[in-house]
Amino acid sequence: MNKNRFKTGALTLSLLASAVLASGAMAAVSESEAAKLGSSLTPMGAEKAGNAAGTIPAWTGGLAADAAAVGEDGFVSDPYPNDKPKFTITAQNFEQYKDNLSPGQIAMLKRYPDTYHLPVFETHRSAAVPQRIYDAAQKNATQTKLVRGGNGLESFDTAVAFPIPQDGLEVIWNHITRYRGGSARRTVAQATPQVNGSYSLVKFVDEVVYTDTLTDYNAEKHGNVLFYFKQQVTEPSRLAGNVLLVHETLDQVKEPRMAWIYNAGQRRVRRAPQVAYDGPGTASDGLRTSDNLDMFNGAPDRYDWKLVGKKEMYIPYNAYRLDSPQLKYDDIIKAGHINQDLTRYELHRVWEVEATLKPGERHIYAKRTFFIDEDTWQAAVIDHYDGRDTLWRVAEAHAEYIYNDQVPLYAMETLYDLVSGRYLVMGMKNEEKNPYVYNYKANSNQYTPAALRNSGVR
Repeated sequence: MNKNRFKTGALTLSLLASAVLASGAMAAVSESEAAKLGSSLTPMGAEKAGNAAGTIPAWTGGLAADAAAVGEDGFVSDPYPNDKPKFTITAQNFEQYKDNLSPGQIAMLKRYPDTYHLPVFETHRSAAVPQRIYDAAQKNATQTKLVRGGNGLESFDTAVAFPIPQDGLEVIWNHITRYRGGSARRTVAQATPQVNGSYSLVKFVDEVVYTDTLTDYNAEKHGNVLFYFKQQVTEPSRLAGNVLLVHETLDQVKEPRMAWIYNAGQRRVRRAPQVAYDGPGTASDGLRTSDNLDMFNGAPDRYDWKLVGKKEMYIPYNAYRLDSPQLKYDDIIKAGHINQDLTRYELHRVWEVEATLKPGERHIYAKRTFFIDEDTWQAAVIDHYDGRDTLWRVAEAHAEYIYNDQVPLYAMETLYDLVSGRYLVMGMKNEEKNPYVYNYKANSNQYTPAALRNSGVR
């Protein structure tokens, strides 16, 4: 691992100086504050202790790499096979649990009173990451700073920019820079069911390649690129061969995200500036924006970010059953929402951050409320509001920990539209064979616009 990875976001020292003068670099925490990491805090910055009620346990290191069996197809077994729901939150009893629910979850309970429910299980703090990620977080705590009005990072190394965050924007940067296992290739499915539950699948092969894992990595050349993202549609036939390429930059205000699309029907590569902010998501039938992918991605500059605080909340967690290769997509996709009988919710501490659209800026979501898991920095639930401050869409990410590779991930993401009654579910891999390849090796020549034409052969 290159120790200087992304240290200046590809800005020269003189440019950094001018950026700091222009926007004021926000200070990292002191050495004494950072010393809490690994003592009262976990190495990732979560509270190590459990809660007073005993319903959230202390973090003791997460699951071991051999916690359960791993199949030849790459799927991990449920390490908690004997757990049963402690209780179920329904439209009839949610009032007694409402302090630990988001407004969006409550809205879903009310909209689907007969089918949407939250099976609540014992809480397991299962997540852990490799020691080198803990080391990077420790270093970032005292070195990483926000620059350019909070839209870029200075002196950032590898993952988790602000393990001891001081404001809402730093929490969001932790979600953006969290550890996801490094470079990987995955085969996944997406559906946008009609109100009656009927659906057609779209399948993708996604590649996420962090630049310092490139076989031809060059700090001067790749410094401000956080990762390359390539997404090829493989089904249905009318879309097969279409490819999206994104160069995700660390400072998207200085150097905006660059994106290209290869249209297999036209055999043409073109720039895709709409692949950002509220541009339409790929093959999503208008049910998500570009920045809804991965719950939230991209530049944070259009919003003001307020750290509301921490709270205890029932969030999707340890979704091994939902991710089982024994399930078919028909078992998961139902009218209105996914099959909640297959889900698992646990009580965890989350960071609550409110994003409000800045005056003069444009986005279809005027406000978003984020609930971010303290142990992984993954967004667990996000409520989305329209311009009239009306709750519109509710996102839930069903997280699981891939213990043999020490990677916290989403088993799948859902985005529910309370107005239309439709939803999007993405990231499913239940029916795919060997869906994930970690430590994926590639060189930068594979992620150029010129290379797209070869990627998109049907």
